[in-house]
Order: sequence, then structure tokens, then C-alpha cells
Amino acid sequence: MKVIARAKINLSLDVTGRRPDGYHLVRMVMQTVDVCDTLILEKKDTEGIELQCDAPGIPTDCGNLAWKAADLLMREFHLGSGVRIRLQKRIPSAAGLAGGSADAAAVLRGMNRLFALGLSEEGLCSRAVQLGADVPYCVMGGTALSEGIGEVLTKLPPLPDCYIVLAKPEDAVSTKQVYTDLDHLPAFHHPDVYGQVQAIRAGDLEGVVSRMENVLELVTVPDHPATASLIQMMKDCGAAGSMMSGSGPTVFGIFFREKDAGKAYSELEKSPLAKDVFLTRPCPDAGFVQEDTI
Repeated sequence: MKVIARAKINLSLDVTGRRPDGYHLVRMVMQTVDVCDTLILEKKDTEGIELQCDAPGIPTDCGNLAWKAADLLMREFHLGSGVRIRLQKRIPSAAGLAGGSADAAAVLRGMNRLFALGLSEEGLCSRAVQLGADVPYCVMGGTALSEGIGEVLTKLPPLPDCYIVLAKPEDAVSTKQVYTDLDHLPAFHHPDVYGQVQAIRAGDLEGVVSRMENVLELVTVPDHPATASLIQMMKDCGAAGSMMSGSGPTVFGIFFREKDAGKAYSELEKSPLAKDVFLTRPCPDAGFVQEDTI
């Protein structure tokens, strides 16, 4: 069974508070893009989870969210046979693109089909939140408003068609550390997330772009100057708007014209500031599950 796991970007990201248990409350608009990992799942005769990955440095044990997702379902449903997972990475790690969360969501979706568990999307999302705040959204994909700690999701109409360029610098960022550092900041401006939601519902791409804002830039950008430089490069190449995705350090730009997006992609590929560069588009779903591929 082949499962596609799409990366996400944040069209807006606000932090509205913190719960007593330490989890941060967020309000943000999420969007899947056509940059993806591929996972091949198959049953195996022996019990347990076997995870293989083609990217160096990625854990293949309980330190990997995809492994944890498989373990969660195997324990809950007392599955008699084990599962072998082959993970082909394309989404950069520690990049603010939810690569690990997308892989975990893909395992949930794939195992649901592979083992005929009969779980609805809602049922998968209720389990996904046990794995991480972004995992429920990655189960659903598309365009969505995310609130609470990330588990309160409101499906939105698809983003009007556009071109998106992603650029990740060499740096890696710890999401946990970014949120910790944000707690020490004084009061800050909050993005107009609900205004952006209204613009999406109205099909107003310019309105969406004009409300792009990510409060985590207040923490990440000062420590990662390449992120600020990449944002400026996107704008210089004609991006209608550019900002950091998630906790960073990846930057994305939204382009109305394919020509401008292609120019930005070419310029960023030549830049020493960008380690990974992608030219992509918004996607209306989390990725497909395709049976009988082995």
C-alpha cells in the first residue's frame, strides 16, 4: 500500500495563550502543498513494527512519529500481525513543514485501510491528537482553520490557485524552544486570522496574502538571519507575500504568476542561503492512499 504525505504551510499563525499543562493555544490557517513524502506499508507475518527510511539521521524506532502512529493503532486494536513501513523522505526535517506529523498521519490513514479498521476521518483525528498538535490537521489536509492546541479544525474552501515557492536554509529549528522563547516576550500584535478565513471563503487571494502573518517570526528570525534574507529575496522576485512557515526556518512565497514563481525558484536554487528549494502549488487534500502497489 502506497500513502502520500503532503507538507503544510501556515498562511497565518497566532499564539493566543497557554494551558496549565504547558500546551500553547493557537489560531492559524493551514494549507497542504504538493511537496510530499511517500510511505509503503505492508503486513508482515511477525509481530511488531519495522520502519526503514532512505534519509540519513531520521530515527527508525519509537523516536519517529510514524512508528508511534503504527504502535498506537496496533495496541488499541490488538493487531495480530505486524507492519513494515518504508519511508521515502522529501519533506525537509525540522523545517516548519510538519514532515514528521504528515508521516504519522499517513501511517494512520494507511493502516486504517490496510487492516480494515473502519475508522472515519473524525476517528483518525481523535487518535492523531495523541501524537502531536499538527497530526490531526495532517490527517485532513487541504485548507483549514486550526484552533485549540491544533485539534479544533474547521474545513475551509480550497485556496484560490496560485504558485508557491519554498526555501529552507541550512539551519534546523526546535519547535519546543521557539514556543518557550515566545513565552518570554512582552505583548505582541496578533494576526487577523479570522479576516484571512473570510478572504478564503470569498475566494479573495489578495485578501488572504495581505493578512499573512506568523508571530513565531518574532523569535526565530532574530536567531536565523537567513530566514529574513530569504523572505526579502522572495519579495524581490515578485512574491505577493512571503513569510516563515510554522516555527521555521523554512520560508514560502505566494506568487500570482507562474513566471515570477519560476524566477524566484531559479534565483533561490543558486543562493547559498537556501539548502532546499521547491516550486509547488496548494493541494486540496492530505494525499492519497493507493492499494495493491506491491
